[in-house]
Amino acid sequence: MSKKIILIIFGTRPEAIKFAPLIKALKLDNLYDVKICITSQHKEMLQQVLSFFEITADVDLDIMQPNQDLTTLTSSVLIKLRDVIQSIQPDLVMVQGDTTTAFAAAMAAYYYKIPVAHLEAGLRSHEMYSPFPEEINRKLVGTIATLHFAPTLHAKENLFQEHITENVFITGNTVVDALLMGLDILKAQKSDFSSLFPFYNKGKKMILVTGHRRESFGDGFQQICYAIKTIAVQFPDVQIIYPVHLNPNVQEPVRRLLSDVSNVHLISPVSYEQMIWLLQHCYLVLTDSGGVQEEAPSLGKPVLVMRDVTERMEGIEAGTAKLVGTNADNIIEQVKELLLNNETYHLMSKSVNPYGDGTASNQIIEQLNQYFV
Repeated sequence: MSKKIILIIFGTRPEAIKFAPLIKALKLDNLYDVKICITSQHKEMLQQVLSFFEITADVDLDIMQPNQDLTTLTSSVLIKLRDVIQSIQPDLVMVQGDTTTAFAAAMAAYYYKIPVAHLEAGLRSHEMYSPFPEEINRKLVGTIATLHFAPTLHAKENLFQEHITENVFITGNTVVDALLMGLDILKAQKSDFSSLFPFYNKGKKMILVTGHRRESFGDGFQQICYAIKTIAVQFPDVQIIYPVHLNPNVQEPVRRLLSDVSNVHLISPVSYEQMIWLLQHCYLVLTDSGGVQEEAPSLGKPVLVMRDVTERMEGIEAGTAKLVGTNADNIIEQVKELLLNNETYHLMSKSVNPYGDGTASNQIIEQLNQYFV
């Protein structure tokens, strides 16, 4: 049987992280000719991940422009993928998650009647505008896709409720594969990033904060910053590290409200390997990021999710995460509970990660083999 051409399309750092272990595994399989197309929706951060995992793109659409809105972004990906698909003529297009790149790439493949495989299928918040535009992006990809690789039973059930019942496979999430692979790379390189964070004191508890969701812009971020400031003042021996997203809607309130707090360390966005290091060394995580909700439990780190709804309910149900919203009082209360109550902390830190055991890539390839053979 001739090799099947798989065109993998992605554009953001989270997509690159979750595709990396699958790309490495597919390239070792003689059944497939893997082509990689990046849109560079996140340019610098995307390249960091590719370099770390030693992955080279075959095509870079380089679609980002200053102040680009979703309409321009979507149309740019669609138009530029036309020539890529016509040139490569793939047997299958693979997309990941819920980004604008994933949605536009799935549409582009559909227009040429090429089957689509959806990595991380079936996540739902059931709120049209939260997360925005990710909730609808993911649903639209699900409607188009032929193969659905759902990370959990809950994700599979979401698809079934939408009458998507064929070729739905529970595989776990490749983000766990990537994390374990990343830890092995750091161990082999004997990497220690403590010199990059000179304020870090291993004798003190560290709270790692990541926050950038657009549905929190405005009052939501004001509340988050007030909560962080209050926690820092009430717990002066706790160090809070916040890699601040470059979006001005994040930068402005964070810098204005937190830059003068001595034990709050506002730093530039960090590379993937540095984020792994911070996750390893933190005590707990405050986040609105989807990937961190999936990664932290594998390292035994409790996660407080600063969102009103999440499409990752498995972590909430398993006890690895709590949904705290963007209300300052609630965030403060839940952080204090984890800092002061050892029993609460250990219940969360010892819970089993519901997102997989690091074998998702192999499970996906098994299903691809069956599909093609």
